[in-house]
Amino acid sequence: MDFSAANTTLWNFILQLGMIAAIMLLANVLRRKIPLVRKSLMPTAVLAGFLMLLFKMATARFGLVDVVFMEAMTYHAIAIGFIALSLQVPERRDPKYDQDFVAAKTGAMIVSTYLLQGFIGLVITASLSFTIMPSLFKASGILLPMGFGQGPGQANNVGLTYEKLGFEGGQSFGLSIAAMGFLVACIVGVIFLNVMKAKGRFESQKSDEISGSVTVSEFQSENEIPVAESIDRLSIQFALVIIAYLLTFLLSFGVTSLLLNYAPGIHKLVAPLIWGFNFIIGTLMAFTIRLVLRSLKAGKFMTRQYQNNYLLSRIAGISFDLMVVGGIASINISKLSGLWLVFVLLSAAGTVFTFIYLFWICRKVYPTYFYEGFLAMFGMMTGTISSGVLLLREIDPSFKTPAANNLIAGSGFAILLGIPMLLLVSLAPQNTTMLFVSIGLIVVYFTGLIIFLLKAKKRTKA
Repeated sequence: MDFSAANTTLWNFILQLGMIAAIMLLANVLRRKIPLVRKSLMPTAVLAGFLMLLFKMATARFGLVDVVFMEAMTYHAIAIGFIALSLQVPERRDPKYDQDFVAAKTGAMIVSTYLLQGFIGLVITASLSFTIMPSLFKASGILLPMGFGQGPGQANNVGLTYEKLGFEGGQSFGLSIAAMGFLVACIVGVIFLNVMKAKGRFESQKSDEISGSVTVSEFQSENEIPVAESIDRLSIQFALVIIAYLLTFLLSFGVTSLLLNYAPGIHKLVAPLIWGFNFIIGTLMAFTIRLVLRSLKAGKFMTRQYQNNYLLSRIAGISFDLMVVGGIASINISKLSGLWLVFVLLSAAGTVFTFIYLFWICRKVYPTYFYEGFLAMFGMMTGTISSGVLLLREIDPSFKTPAANNLIAGSGFAILLGIPMLLLVSLAPQNTTMLFVSIGLIVVYFTGLIIFLLKAKKRTKA
């Protein structure tokens, strides 16, 4: 085997990760040292993604940044991140925060925001396609919730799926929407913070970036496997994550192969969704593994807890950081030619309607901590969970309210409640009839979720 630089297959992986690592460190330094960047609340990974995009454009003639590698990394990182989070052992929550179905309502709020963004997006792109832009891919508006609501991972996957269905530049368009979402989360969120502070609604609490030691209770749960053992504890977590992802691949491959052989028509419709939404299958596999491990422990076949929540969260953290950097770096600006009007309209409408809706519904669902709940949700529904947490920390640095916890708990319910979104993503691009059927289904499902959000209450004991 050739171990020299001539073997690009051997060294390309290290070269690409090396560039990502260097740019992430640079982004971290810029965020720490430049007040304007720090006050923008832009996550380090987002800043690194834009720096990588600029670096790719500046060095395009040399081909230093491997776009195929970046796309692959984005695709795998989102699944690995969700698997790591789903493998975590649920922690006991304070009963005072588990009232009025707050976790389920947060999940319903997340999905209803997806639906609102999807409705606005489809109405805009359908209207343009029937009037001044007849060549526009009519279902491209569904990329608004994929980019704003779910981030670059799903924007990349669905954009690529639509590109194969005839939407030229679909992948870059979706990633551009996701990148704009990060900017909206940071810029609009900070403006709102400053306006509300000027009106005396709350005081922005100074809190430097949290640093310090990790306590034993944070790092290790009761009856876990020992730190010092023949195999490193992190290796165990990594093994569990990769096994879940391997099962994800095997299940996806098995189902799509069966459909290809026995139902080719259904295969054409479903296969892109199965592979595109691999993180949902990965999450289900992780839940299954977690259930098996819990059953083995309950049956005394296993005496130790193998999952470590702290290390699993670190695996998820690095996965999502890589996903964000790779996703933004994969944007091809040249492919947006002819789509700028659509991009501007979707971004503007997505920002306005998401803000107005969440401002209204958060007041209903989080009456005792409205501002904290709104900032966290707005940051997440235009960027990612990290964007929501960064905005939240400006007024709740110690996370005294359940707003931060709601993002995590609600995301679990959102995965289940969001499964019908798969159907919409698949139906919308089929033909004009299915496009309008998709819009109708969005209205019906959105109405049902709103009723649940406003009416669901726990029964009071007589």
